[in-house]
Amino acid sequence: MSEVRTERVGSTLLITIDRPQARNAVNAAVAAGLAAALDELESDPTLRAGVLTGAENTFSAGMDLKAALKGESPEVPGRGFGGLTEAELTKPLIAAVEGFAMGGGFELALGCDLIVAAEDAQFGLPEVKRGLIAAGGGVIRLPKRIPHHLAMEFLLTGEPVTGRRAGELGLVNRVTAPGDAAAVALQLAEKLAENAPLALAAVKKIVRGSEADAFAVQREETKKLMQSADVREGMTAFAERRAPKWTGE
Repeated sequence: MSEVRTERVGSTLLITIDRPQARNAVNAAVAAGLAAALDELESDPTLRAGVLTGAENTFSAGMDLKAALKGESPEVPGRGFGGLTEAELTKPLIAAVEGFAMGGGFELALGCDLIVAAEDAQFGLPEVKRGLIAAGGGVIRLPKRIPHHLAMEFLLTGEPVTGRRAGELGLVNRVTAPGDAAAVALQLAEKLAENAPLALAAVKKIVRGSEADAFAVQREETKKLMQSADVREGMTAFAERRAPKWTGE
């Protein structure tokens, strides 16, 4: 069974991460599946927008750390984490968030153009608790979306907030009752589809034009971190469900 499902709803492609047994965590198969789904969205001229969500009321718990410990990559070359965070898409993509959007899951949502979230959803970037940084776009994008000090609280504490609080911060476009995020996102996609596709593509290109350089700088810093003992300890501690023992090395 594919770990990413697609379904056409009118002129919108509904993309669902379907790995509920792992809280829709991103491994190599999910990344490849998302990249393929985005190719489907981009290549079909009758599709005007996409909605990204997760199966069984969970958006995504982020990177599959157990798979990463085995050497499996959750990235697609040239497209970033999950095949999405650095992808150059011309069509609007909306995140419909239920349940957890943690770490890379939050970054997948930040990689979308709009976010719809259930009021009880959970958004967080806990990478620093594992010796990592939010290198899938969190460090780059979040300070541009909300006030600096609030973004730094996310990034430095690793503590989550609810969908309701995310709405208060201006981080999401719509806050819904639990279970309604995908339906509201599909309605929003229909509104976007009424507009000129070339104009939508131009807006996206201009708004995201400065991000490529930032990702290049971040790759160098992430490379240094990934060679540290703390990263290995952080991921191992998570897999073993214990507190990490940092050495600063």
